Amino acid sequence: MGIGTYEAYRERLSKMKPNVYLDGKCVDRNGDWIEGGCYVMKVCYDMANDPKFADVCTVKSHLTGEIINRCTHIHQSQDDLLKKQLMTRLICHRVGGCMQRCMGTDALNAIAVVSYDCDQATGTNYYERFNKYLRYCQENDLVCNCAQTDVKGSRNSKYKRAHQQPDPDMFVHIIKTDVDGIGVDGKPCKGVIVRGAKICNSNAPYVDEIIVNPTKFMGKGDEGYAVSFALPADWDGVKLMALPGLHHKRKHLEAPFSKIGDVESLTIFDDVFVPEDRLFLNGYDNPDVVQYAGYLALMFAHFHRHSYTGCKAAVSEIIAAQAALVADVNDIAKAEHVREKICDIIGTAELVFAAGQASAYRSVRFPNGSWVPDEILTNAGRRLAGHNIYHEYEILADLTGGVCASLPTEESFFAPETAELCNKYIMRNPEYTAEETHRVMRMMEDKLCDAFEGAQCVAGVHGGGSPLMETITLMSRYDLEELKKIAKYLAGFDGVECPRYERKTATPRAMLERFQKTQRQDGM
Repeated sequence: MGIGTYEAYRERLSKMKPNVYLDGKCVDRNGDWIEGGCYVMKVCYDMANDPKFADVCTVKSHLTGEIINRCTHIHQSQDDLLKKQLMTRLICHRVGGCMQRCMGTDALNAIAVVSYDCDQATGTNYYERFNKYLRYCQENDLVCNCAQTDVKGSRNSKYKRAHQQPDPDMFVHIIKTDVDGIGVDGKPCKGVIVRGAKICNSNAPYVDEIIVNPTKFMGKGDEGYAVSFALPADWDGVKLMALPGLHHKRKHLEAPFSKIGDVESLTIFDDVFVPEDRLFLNGYDNPDVVQYAGYLALMFAHFHRHSYTGCKAAVSEIIAAQAALVADVNDIAKAEHVREKICDIIGTAELVFAAGQASAYRSVRFPNGSWVPDEILTNAGRRLAGHNIYHEYEILADLTGGVCASLPTEESFFAPETAELCNKYIMRNPEYTAEETHRVMRMMEDKLCDAFEGAQCVAGVHGGGSPLMETITLMSRYDLEELKKIAKYLAGFDGVECPRYERKTATPRAMLERFQKTQRQDGM
C-alpha cells in the first residue's frame, strides 16, 4: 500500500491487546486520553494523502519502487534530508507542536546505517533482517517510535557500566538466548528474552511498533546490554505505564490547537520474547558487535537532532505567531519592545532551521547508501533551540499578560446570565471581535497554563538530548587544537603558520572509531 490512512491506523489500534496501564488499571486503546496523540497521527496521514503536500510527505521507496510515506523512508540523498526537515516543520505547524512520527523515522534511519556497518565489520546479517522489517513498515505505513532512554538506576560513578548497577535491570538487556517461541508472523522461531525498562518513551501507547535501541556505549561485561530490536506495541510482556497529556477540553471554542496531545510511557519489558528476525543487535551472542551499541545510540540521536531542526524551528515559529497575534489583540503590536521580543523568537527559529539545512548540504553518503547529515551543525541547531525555549515562553507570557490565567470559565461566555458581560469586558483591540479575543486568550491559556504545555516546555529543553549533551557532542567533535593555531598565528607565535582551516563533515562514526581505539588500548 505504501501510504496508509488514519482509518486503517485506528483500526489497527482497536485490535491491539490491552497492555496500557492508566492509573494502575490495564486499559484498551480508546478513550479521551489517547485522542490528542491520535489527532496528530491523523494530520500526518491526511497530509501524506493530500496532493498539495505530496512533494514533501511522500517519496519513492528505494526497496520497492513504490510511493510511500516519507515517515518510513531511508534518506537516499541530500534532498531527502531537506524534504524530511520541511515535512516535519509543515506538520508541526498544523498540529501546533511535535509531529511525533519523527522518532520512528530517525530510528529506522539509524539502524539502516549501523546494521550495515556492523555486518561489514563482524559478518552478522542484521542489515538483511532490517530491510525485511523496513519493507513491512513501508508497505503498511506503520507508526513507529523509539525507546532509547534507559531508567539507568544509580548515577554514582562506581556504577559507570550498565552491568555494574546494583539492579541489573536498570538497562534493557538480554537475560536468555536461543529460546524457542512464536514470531510476529505466528510461526515457531528462535529468539531471546529481554528484561528492563525505557523511560521518556513518547507515544508508545498509540504506535504500531516500538523500536528499542541502546542508550550508550557498552564495554566488557555489558554484552547482554548491547541489544536493539523492534516489536509490536502490544507484544506479550510489554507493559506501558501511561502519562497522557492534553489541552483543556473545549465545549464551545473547539480549535485545532486544543486537539493536540500525547502520551508518555514508562515502557517495561517484563521478560519479553524477541524473535530472532526482529533482533538488529545482539551482543549477548556475539561480543564483537558490542561496540556498535553506542554507535547506534549516537546515530539515532544524530538523526533525531536533525529532525529537531525542523520541529523546534516550527515550535519557535508557532510561538512567534502566537506572540504576534496576542500582541495585536492586546493592541500593543507596534511598541518597539514588543517587536524586539518577537524578533528574538524569529531569529532563533531561522537559525535553528538554517542549521538543519546546512547539515543536510554538508551530509555524506554512507556505505549502505544512506545520507547522514553533519553532526556539528545538527547539534548546534538543537542546542540553540534548547537554550532558548524558556525565554520564548517567557516572552509569550509577557505579551499575553495575566488574563489567560484568570479567565472566567468558558461556559460563562455562553450562559444567558453572564455572556453579555463577559464578552463586553474581554474586549481589547476593537478590530477583533469578542469571540476572536476570547479564542486567542483560550489558546494562550492552553499554551501557558496547562500541564501538557508545561511538559512540552521541558521537552523543548531535554527532548532528543539536553543542551548539555549537545555541548558534549560539539566539544568532542570540534578540532579546537587546529583552531587554536589561527589564534597562535594571529598572536605572533614563533614558527606558527595560519592553517587553511576547513572543517570536515562530522558524523557519529568518529566516536565509534574513538571508542574502538580506547578498547584496543585497554586490551579489550
